[in-house]
Amino acid sequence: MKALKKLFHRWEFFLVVFLVLEFVVFGSANPKFLRVNSIMTSIVNYISVCIISLFVTLVMITGGIDIQAASIIGLTSIIEGVLWSDAGLNIWVAVVIAIVAAAVCGALSGFFVAYCGVQPMVVTLGGSFLYSGLALLISGMSATPAYQGISGFPAKVGKTFVNFRFLGKGELLGIPMQIWIYLVLILLCAWILHRTKYGERLYLIGVNQQAAEYSGINTRLVIMSTYVLSAISAALAGTLLTSNMNSAKYNHGSGYTLAIITAVVLGGTLNTGGKGSILGTVLASLIICILRYGLPLCFGVSTQNLDLPVGIILVLVVLGREIAGQHMISSLFKKRG
Repeated sequence: MKALKKLFHRWEFFLVVFLVLEFVVFGSANPKFLRVNSIMTSIVNYISVCIISLFVTLVMITGGIDIQAASIIGLTSIIEGVLWSDAGLNIWVAVVIAIVAAAVCGALSGFFVAYCGVQPMVVTLGGSFLYSGLALLISGMSATPAYQGISGFPAKVGKTFVNFRFLGKGELLGIPMQIWIYLVLILLCAWILHRTKYGERLYLIGVNQQAAEYSGINTRLVIMSTYVLSAISAALAGTLLTSNMNSAKYNHGSGYTLAIITAVVLGGTLNTGGKGSILGTVLASLIICILRYGLPLCFGVSTQNLDLPVGIILVLVVLGREIAGQHMISSLFKKRG
């Protein structure tokens, strides 16, 4: 009975209920919504947000924030395209170079946050503009006009996607390869956060960084590493997006920032740090994904207006936490009085 009561008080339980209600409402409005292939396609189309939000969760647990990840998607994509199309490098070599470049971007921002004490919001906002501008600059080095995007990536044999395109368009056991990659990353992040000393340190830093330092933790290095991991996840998302769309463009992922932050916050991660879970982030990502898939299909909402419900969810969650926090504080003073 106690275990059941504890389950009802978990934020993840509320998210599961919300997700089920989405399926009930949208499925009742339009039976086409429940088609498995369509649902998997919607997840694939939104997989970049799902992947990045996993690792931004690590950043926010330490008390930071990362709003530059979306710009690194475009930077990664255009680096891969230019190196493959114009420099003549093997596509996998180009992918590795792009991921390393993204890691350097994450390390640079993480350094300013961890070692220089600059506010994460300021650093990553500046990084967002910097890396977007860098992506546009690199796209100018290509013979292909920036607005067209670099296409023609290898390869497809008959009706089967192979090589680089297999990452974005291939299937394994009838399930898109991108979903398999996402599942692996979920398990990896859950293990890192909930089963390793590194994960424990993230929580300790988020609760009290000074106390974590007194306990012998190199808090600066740990904080910096979360931004590196977040940037690498953005590079992976950019690679998958490029493979799926068969197009490398400097502005891929430009509108993902709001959705990423909303997924992490809705998942239960405190913006002040010290609390969060991978399961919560995964559920929240799926809620937003299904919302963006169901509203146009079932209620005719324009795709241009889909950021509106996502923004409303973010505001309501943050406001609800603030009200709940103030209520707890006032109740504590009443008890003491």
